[in-house]
Amino acid sequence: MQELISRQLVRYLEERGVEHVFGLCGHTNIAVLTELGKSSIRFVNTRHEQIAAHAADGYARMKKKAAVVLSHLGPGLTNAATGVANAALDSIPMVVIAGDVPSHYYGKHPHQEINLHADAAQWEVYRPFVKRAWRVERPDLFPEIVEKAFQLAESGRPGPVLVSVPMDIFSKEIDTALFERLRPHTRQLEKPSLDEAVARRIVQALIDAERPVIYAGGGILLADAAQELEQLVDHLGIPVAHSLMGKGALRDDHDLTLGMTGFWGTQFVNDACRTADLVIGLGTRFAEADCSSWDDRYTFSFPPARLIHIDIDPSEIGRNYPVEIGAVADLRQALVALNRVAREMLPAGRRNEAMRARIARYREEFAAGNATLIREDRYPMQPERILSEVREVLPRDAIITTDVGWNKNGVGQQFPVYVPGSILTPGGYATMGFGAPGALGAKLACPDRVVVSLVGDGGFGQNPALLATAVEEDIPVVWVVMNNCAFGTIAGLQKAHYGTTTGTVFAKDGQPYTPDYAAVARAYGAEGIRIQDTAEFKDALARAIASGKPCVIDVLMRNNPVPTSGHWNILDIYSPNAKISHVSID
Repeated sequence: MQELISRQLVRYLEERGVEHVFGLCGHTNIAVLTELGKSSIRFVNTRHEQIAAHAADGYARMKKKAAVVLSHLGPGLTNAATGVANAALDSIPMVVIAGDVPSHYYGKHPHQEINLHADAAQWEVYRPFVKRAWRVERPDLFPEIVEKAFQLAESGRPGPVLVSVPMDIFSKEIDTALFERLRPHTRQLEKPSLDEAVARRIVQALIDAERPVIYAGGGILLADAAQELEQLVDHLGIPVAHSLMGKGALRDDHDLTLGMTGFWGTQFVNDACRTADLVIGLGTRFAEADCSSWDDRYTFSFPPARLIHIDIDPSEIGRNYPVEIGAVADLRQALVALNRVAREMLPAGRRNEAMRARIARYREEFAAGNATLIREDRYPMQPERILSEVREVLPRDAIITTDVGWNKNGVGQQFPVYVPGSILTPGGYATMGFGAPGALGAKLACPDRVVVSLVGDGGFGQNPALLATAVEEDIPVVWVVMNNCAFGTIAGLQKAHYGTTTGTVFAKDGQPYTPDYAAVARAYGAEGIRIQDTAEFKDALARAIASGKPCVIDVLMRNNPVPTSGHWNILDIYSPNAKISHVSID
C-alpha cells in the first residue's frame, strides 16, 4: 500500500514511543506538522528554534532517550544549531528532522537555501557537531535513514543527528512495507561491560591504593548508573570527586562526596585529587575547567598518581592524561561488574572512617565560611543567600536547570543535589541561554516534579519568548532570574585584568539597567514577581511553586565572583604571572 511519507513518519514516531516533538513551523515542514495534528504526539510550538533545541535537550536528559526536533530549512536550521551543538558537547541524544529545499530545485538557489559552496548543502552546516548528518536523496531510503538516526543518536556516546529532508519527499508516497520491515529491529542496542579479568585488575588496584579517589563525570548520569556507583563507594569506602557534569552522580549529602573539582572547585577537593595515588575516572573527559587547565599544581597530577579510565567513548581515554588501565564500557554495566568482583575479593568491605571525618570537618568549615553571606540582609541579595534559600524551599527531588555564570559555577560548588540527575547544566559547550528553555523540556518529561531554573539576566534575556510556549502549553516552571545587570562573570574578569567593564555590564546614562523581567512574564500571560527586599524572596519562591503556573521571579543580585582556588590558563594569558582572577563589580 502506498502512503505519504509525512504520515508514515509520524506513525513511526508513535511506535517508537515519542510523546513530544519540539520545533517551529516553516514551509518545508508543514506536511509533517499536519500529520502531527492528527497524532497523539504533542507538538511543542516555540518562537525560536534555539528554544526548541534547548527544550528538547532538557527533555532528553530526563527521559534518557532521544528527543525529536522538527526544523525548517536555512535560518530555521541555523537558529537551532547552538542548541543542537550544546546537546552534542554534553552527549545528549537528539534527532533533528529538518525540511530542505525541493530536490527538483537543486542548483537553482531556491528560497532560503544554503548554497554558497555547494548546491543543496545545508546538512553540511551540522557536520562539525552531530554524530552524523544525512540528506535524504530518495524517498524509498527515508525509512531506514530515520531508523539509523535514532539508533546512532542513542548508542555508544549519545548525541544529536540530523536528517535533512527535501520538502517534496515529505509529500511523496512510498510503500508502507518499507517502514513495516523495520518493526522487528531492536529499539535498543546491548551495551558493553568489563570482562572478569579487567574488573579484577581494577578492583585490586583500588584495594591496594593508599589514597584512591573516584572521579565521576556526566557519563554516570547518562548511563543511569548512580545507584551502582553508590554501592561501590559504600563497599570500598572510596571518596568521590566530580566534574561539573558529574554533579549529583553521588548525592551531595553522602559522607564520601568530596565535591566539584577544577577552577570552580575548592582547595580541599582539588587537594584530595592532586594528592591521590590512584584516580579512577568514570564517564568523564577530564575537561579544561574541571582539571584547572591540566596544570598539575592544582587538581590532578599524573604521574605520580596512576589513572584508570572507563568511558563509553574510546577517543576520550588518554586524551589528556596517561592511563594505566583504559576500558571502553557502558558505565552502568562496568559498575555492576566492579561491584560483583569487589564483593568477591573483599567480602567485608571497608569504611575509611578517617576520610569520612575529614569530609565532615571540611563541610562544617565551608558552611561556616558562607554563613555571613547567607545571613546578609542587604538588597541586592548575595548570591550565596539566593542559593541557600532556593535549596530550603525546594523538595529533595526537585529538578533545577542552570545557565552560565554564578548560577552554574556557584551551584556546582555550593548547591546540594540530593537526587542523581536532578541538575541540568550546560557543561561542554557552556551555552548561555540553555537553562531557561531547558527547564521546559525537563518539566514536560517529569510533570510531577518541581522544576526551577536558576538563570542570570544575561541568560534569560537570550530567549524570553520561551514564556509564550510555557503559557500556551501550560508548563509550570519557575525561573529565578539572578539579576546583576551584567554578564557578571566576564565583567569580573575584565575588571580584574583590564580595569574596565566595556561591553560586559548593562547601563544607561551611567546607571545599571535591566528590563523588568517580571513585567515581561506578565505580558506573556505568566506570573511575574519582582523582589524588592531580601526578606521577600523565600516566600515568593514558595508561592510561585505552589501556584502551579509558569512564573518568573526577578531578583537583583550582588555581582560578586564565585570564590575559587583552582586555575584557568586564560588568566595567565590576560595577566602573565600576576595571579589575578575575578573581582566584584559594584
